[in-house]
Amino acid sequence: MTMIHAELCLPTTDLRGDIAFFTKSLGMQMDMIYPADDPSVAVFSGHGVAVRLDAGLTASAGRMMIRTDDVAGFAAGEAQLTSPGGTVVEITELHPPLVLPQTVHSFVVRRLADQAPWVIGRAGMHYRDLIPDRLGGSIIASHIRIPDGGPVPDMVHYHRVGFQLIFCYRGWVDLVYEDQGEPFRLHAGNCVIQPPEIRHRVLFASDNIEVIEIGVPAEHVTSIDHEMELPNGPANPTRMFQGQRFVHHKAEDATWAPFRVPGLQSRDTEIADHTQGVAGVHVVRLATGDVPWSQHASDILFTFVMEGRVTLEGEGRDPYMLEPGDAFVVPPGMRTRLVGATDDLELLEVSLPGVFSTTVG
Repeated sequence: MTMIHAELCLPTTDLRGDIAFFTKSLGMQMDMIYPADDPSVAVFSGHGVAVRLDAGLTASAGRMMIRTDDVAGFAAGEAQLTSPGGTVVEITELHPPLVLPQTVHSFVVRRLADQAPWVIGRAGMHYRDLIPDRLGGSIIASHIRIPDGGPVPDMVHYHRVGFQLIFCYRGWVDLVYEDQGEPFRLHAGNCVIQPPEIRHRVLFASDNIEVIEIGVPAEHVTSIDHEMELPNGPANPTRMFQGQRFVHHKAEDATWAPFRVPGLQSRDTEIADHTQGVAGVHVVRLATGDVPWSQHASDILFTFVMEGRVTLEGEGRDPYMLEPGDAFVVPPGMRTRLVGATDDLELLEVSLPGVFSTTVG
């Protein structure tokens, strides 16, 4: 059987001093050293990595990061160390706390006709940014498409997030989630929330699949789980993931009811209930032709135009004529209204938090 062993190569200006540093200060073991009479190379292993120190390397000083769940107890609590040979070692949290940046409120309109660039991201998917300023890093909203259907080159992975929504806009996609049973098909008009750190995988997509993905905060870590296989074990649909429960909302099971703004009606995805109020998600359509001015008290209110056409009026702003693929964010306290909507208007609204007050007029 072929054996393979990888080592990270770092320069050193003081190998003798580094031997004590790597074994005593960092708690690694020395696996090899040569030549015996005047050592210039030594290999150390520990903490999931093998390091080769080479006095003959002319590269600039190397850097290491050691992540631990006991920062205070490692290397006498030092946050950063420099070895005698020049290697800089940073000690940091194994699982740093999730930081939710304070929202920087702004009025945002993003139109598909403006030719915003599509960027190729993870697993070959195409991403279009719907909130370019990301409200100070508090949220990311992406329009994602996979032009060619078929198997998706994805791996079992998870995200360290506060909230994450996947709404199927066009086509369909096959997904599988930790503790949620067998793979299932997410059809257009339906959505799921991915609770924090739930393992999942994208399996197969139709031609020209399009989804809207919302993530909080904007910058969050995606980690690959090389151990878990999905589906896993018996289903456990009531399991909570950091206070949130997995939701697969199906349009055919939902009922329409009056919306928070008169003249509109919505189907509630019940995501607010399953996230303990972290976020709310509604699909909204026209009920009558008269939609009054209103203002909201939510921290973040994002809307994506799925079908139809409508004009967005904002107090003190020029009106925006919106079509499918357009999106907008209205800051709290700003008066807006929708006018001239076509009968087939359908909107996706995402709010954080899920429950908030609205003032009409």
